[in-house]
Amino acid sequence: MSKADFSALQKWSKIPKDIQRKILDNVFCSNCFVTTIVDYTMIDEKHGIVIKGKCKKCGKDIARVVENE
Repeated sequence: MSKADFSALQKWSKIPKDIQRKILDNVFCSNCFVTTIVDYTMIDEKHGIVIKGKCKKCGKDIARVVENE
């Protein structure tokens, strides 16, 4: 992970490690479809954590939202 805001890290740490891995390994890329996100940042936004990074396969910018409960 490159960087993250503190509140995003707090929310992320409450998610079990196996689920965290599943989230990071299940991100949509318009080139590769299902991929892993790498070199990512986490930001706490109104509706949840936004994870922005790069596709592991092609390097394209991708993102994933982990909604609040």
